[in-house]
Amino acid sequence: MGSRVREKIVSAAIDRFHALGFSACGIQEIVDKAGIPKGSFYNYFKAKELLALEVIEAYAKGSRREMLADTRLAPLERLHQHFEFLATRYKGFGYDKGCLLGNLAAEASDNMPLVRKALSQTLARWTDAVAAVIREGLLDGSISSEWHPEELARFLINSWEGAVVRMKIVGSRQPLDDFFSVVFPILTNKRAVGTPKGNSRKPAVKRAARKR
Repeated sequence: MGSRVREKIVSAAIDRFHALGFSACGIQEIVDKAGIPKGSFYNYFKAKELLALEVIEAYAKGSRREMLADTRLAPLERLHQHFEFLATRYKGFGYDKGCLLGNLAAEASDNMPLVRKALSQTLARWTDAVAAVIREGLLDGSISSEWHPEELARFLINSWEGAVVRMKIVGSRQPLDDFFSVVFPILTNKRAVGTPKGNSRKPAVKRAARKR
């Protein structure tokens, strides 16, 4: 019984934090959503920030990052399906709600050290998982890049989270589609539609060197 009540609180908090934001969401909104007395909340969580730690963990698990380790699929396909799953998940939440982890990160001030640490850790684990797939793709030749796998993984995640912020602002999937149409040609070293011929990183570096 106790574990079910705890799960109901965490599930309600995910919904309310996503809809209202961490700061604007009080304990009362959470227990009302969970359908439990307010006093019961404190049997499981001594503070809202401690609840946020479990929310972060549960939300990250819902992202199905284990897809990235499914070696039955080629590395590039795994990456595509992973980000496509996230896009579908955002559609289910409502594009204008954005990513809960990103929303929490935007609110996490210096007086929320536990939340900041938890967000940093889950972001690091996500980066490691993406980097591992990139490394496999570099080895089998399906991914072509001069960048280090960890560096490229950080770029992908940073670009995705930036697209998600814009998705939240405009309330549509378009920024995510921009991510797919630009990033995956980069990973395979294929010129995206509309990109001028010869517009690659190396020539730009050479031009800059001549100017100096």
